[in-house]
Amino acid sequence: MSARSILTQAALAVAISHAFASIAIAQDASAQSLDRVVVTGTRSERGPDTLAARTVIEREEIERLQPASLQDLLRGQTGLAIYNQGGAGKVSGLFLRGTSPGQVLVLVDGVKIGSPTNGMAAVWDIPVSQIERVEIVRGPLSSLYGSEAVGGVIQIFTRGAGEPGVHPEFGVAIGSEHTYKADAGIRGRTARGWYSAGVAHEEIRGFNACNGDPVTFAGCGTIEPDRDGYRNDSVRLAGGIDFNQQWQADARLLRAEGKNEFDGGWANENENVQQVAGAHVRYAPSETFALHLNAGRNDDDSRSIVGSTGMQSGRITTQRDTASLQADIGGDTNLLSVGFDWQRDEVEGTTVFDVDHRISRALFGQWRTQSGNQHFQTGLRREDNSQFGGATTGNAAWGWDFTEALRLTASYGTAFRAPTFNDLYYPGFSNPNLRPERSRSIELGVEGRHGWGEWSLRGYQNRLRDLIVYNPMLTSPSSPYGMPDNVQLARVRGLEAMLGLDIAGWDVNATASFIDPRNETPGSLDGKQLNRRPKRMARIDADRDFGRYSLGASVNGNSARFDDPANRVRMGGYATTDLRAGLRMSDAWRLQLMVANVFDRQYETARWYNQAGRTWLLSLRWQPGQ
Repeated sequence: MSARSILTQAALAVAISHAFASIAIAQDASAQSLDRVVVTGTRSERGPDTLAARTVIEREEIERLQPASLQDLLRGQTGLAIYNQGGAGKVSGLFLRGTSPGQVLVLVDGVKIGSPTNGMAAVWDIPVSQIERVEIVRGPLSSLYGSEAVGGVIQIFTRGAGEPGVHPEFGVAIGSEHTYKADAGIRGRTARGWYSAGVAHEEIRGFNACNGDPVTFAGCGTIEPDRDGYRNDSVRLAGGIDFNQQWQADARLLRAEGKNEFDGGWANENENVQQVAGAHVRYAPSETFALHLNAGRNDDDSRSIVGSTGMQSGRITTQRDTASLQADIGGDTNLLSVGFDWQRDEVEGTTVFDVDHRISRALFGQWRTQSGNQHFQTGLRREDNSQFGGATTGNAAWGWDFTEALRLTASYGTAFRAPTFNDLYYPGFSNPNLRPERSRSIELGVEGRHGWGEWSLRGYQNRLRDLIVYNPMLTSPSSPYGMPDNVQLARVRGLEAMLGLDIAGWDVNATASFIDPRNETPGSLDGKQLNRRPKRMARIDADRDFGRYSLGASVNGNSARFDDPANRVRMGGYATTDLRAGLRMSDAWRLQLMVANVFDRQYETARWYNQAGRTWLLSLRWQPGQ
């Protein structure tokens, strides 16, 4: 399917949707505003909203869905696929619009997280109980955030202050596979400030993570029929103060310590620490000017442990420090944002890298304006990196509200991903001359919001070049067995649809994504489907309250995918069904039951790695006054 046919189909869908929605508007005059504040898409709470595709998951929805993990919450969201290596706490990769896990930027409260060595964010160690909401913005955002924002940005906001007053809460849960969870917290707001604090614990004995092949060393390379458990302890602290109408400040901290058991290798346990700290100061002397100063740090500490001996066999510690100064100039319909970003990555541990730190500096600007029913957004960023030099990225988007409830959008953007420390400096298998990966993306979409619900339809194409892959034919005296090289080309084309509405009292949300991720590198891989990415995904959530009682169900389906770039190892498609029920025993007490994968479907998202069968979780929660 060509880019032209993708856009033709999207344009046809616009016309059909226009006719359909016009009828709906005639029947329901309560059309809703198309503008919503999505901080991640603009880096600002002011001005016109982003024109990019976005999904927002609020705390109310998180509590209703009862996900066992952040991966379960994200699985099946529009354009988002996940692979997992064996259950809770195991390595999980996020594919957003068909891009690789390293090409998806993850933020926690505005602070970049992720390992500079392997390029991935350890989302599996972030407990759901500590999350207030999640914003997913799809499409290139390097003009705002720099490296990694190729497929999009996922921002996780931890629990905040909530309503005025003091609000304590706690919850406990038990479940299958010897699962135990507990969390407690307190939040409060006064006339001049707010605070939030919480702790959480979870542990699970789990199941056998991997059935590897000890002959070919595929997967984990061994067969160890045991339970591979996981434990996580976390704490969050946050607070803010309004000094006066002009000055405000806040700070946040999230620390999660995980212990993960897995199969294969000399060491089969990991002890991981994820810590994210950030502070923000805002100075707004007028309604048309605001200055923001942000600083943050992400510490990622991973230690390999040899079984029950407790001996440490290896350690990698990375530290990412970030700071930014941003000015917002203008009002609700016309806003210019300009700023400076600074980032320092550092790595240390038992593996000694030739270079153990790097610094990146960037200037960026973004202009958003609205005139009548026309919306425009454009941005430009110049980044200078001490490892590979400079990178310039930009974006431009246009939106047209051709009715009060319907908007047509078109956009173009470029993005890049910096090589990791492993790519550049890992002893014996690295290439210090690598260039950043780059992309060019176009998109056409239409969205509507009415009294009965909301929907969207988007078509896009993303071309990627200079992708970094291991090349055994490229050698050097320091890397005699090959090294990474900028040799791969790829393109991703897709259509994605979202529908949310109320049917006979049922709150129904559905998403569907059709993705064609193809390798375009000349040679044997040309035309092959990019590995571990399904071509079709769909998710349906349906929930309804019956007074004190609630019922809900989710169906999540993926088509077949390939585990290897050559498309020789096929993993079949699958669909899982989750059921949930709740009982509000009083204003403060709530009892919930979740049964996941009701039909005990066996499937893989990464070859040789098992996934959970039928599981259940019974939880009790106390939230007075909420």
